[in-house]
Amino acid sequence: MITLQKIFDWKTYTFTMLAVISFSSFIAVLFGQTIPGIIITFFKIAGEYVILGTVLIFAFTWFLRARPHNRPKNYKVIPLDIFGKKSIINGIRTEFKTHDVAWSFMKQYKQTYPLHNFALVSDLENSNKPTIFKYI
Repeated sequence: MITLQKIFDWKTYTFTMLAVISFSSFIAVLFGQTIPGIIITFFKIAGEYVILGTVLIFAFTWFLRARPHNRPKNYKVIPLDIFGKKSIINGIRTEFKTHDVAWSFMKQYKQTYPLHNFALVSDLENSNKPTIFKYI
């Protein structure tokens, strides 16, 4: 029995089994909860920053494109005859300060003078020629 007791020392095996079980438990918690939790948290925060950055870039580009541009200060209504050449009609107003008033007068002139066409133009700062806004 002495040889069997030396071969099977239950204290050594017990401590070895406890060490293996605790180490495997530690490894299972490390790779099953801790590392995935850190990675998932990182990607959640990184995803939030990516979405926030995308929203800010979109808002900034929209703000740059939506800002008011330099609008013309004067508008002219140019009457054109049936051949498309500039003509003069006595007694009509051709200089306007706002786009809406000029457009309203153009519609009235078209009803009054059906054989003429009218162009709403303005001189812009970056252009050599007058820019046509409306044509009826």
